[in-house]
Amino acid sequence: TDLVAVTVSGRDKGRLGVNDIMVVDFDNRPVATSARPSAETALHTQIYRRFADVGAVLHTHSRTQSVASRLYATSGRVRFEGWELQKAITGFSTHESVLDLPVFPNTQDMSVLVDQIDAWLDSGKPLHGYLIDGHGIYAWGIDMAEARRHLEAFEFLLGCELELRKLSS
Repeated sequence: TDLVAVTVSGRDKGRLGVNDIMVVDFDNRPVATSARPSAETALHTQIYRRFADVGAVLHTHSRTQSVASRLYATSGRVRFEGWELQKAITGFSTHESVLDLPVFPNTQDMSVLVDQIDAWLDSGKPLHGYLIDGHGIYAWGIDMAEARRHLEAFEFLLGCELELRKLSS
């Protein structure tokens, strides 16, 4: 089906309950509710539309993600090389691989952001997450466990890169 569960706009994400979740279609229209989805719902449905096997998309706003997104915004990506934990990301089997986590400019115009993300996805580069400048991260997987593993691995890798930069300067 072309339906996904998302959080209702304005809800405290740290205290979600059954009434804080709603269903939308792939065009971001609420299904059987008058509740309003988050303004960023289009970023979630974009991933579900593009990848039929995706079962969960997570979005968080940690300090590590936000700082890294600002620091790497001009380069448009965070490049991970040589970190053993890169193997936690599906499709990466060695620390010797190069893993790029794109950083997209923040905008309130979701259609612009969707187009920028589509361009990256169209390039065929493996991708299980991305940062938005000054905002946070999106990560996904075939199910909640994989999406969470990707999210936690990116969080760890970003923390390592930030710490390495701090110690190197």
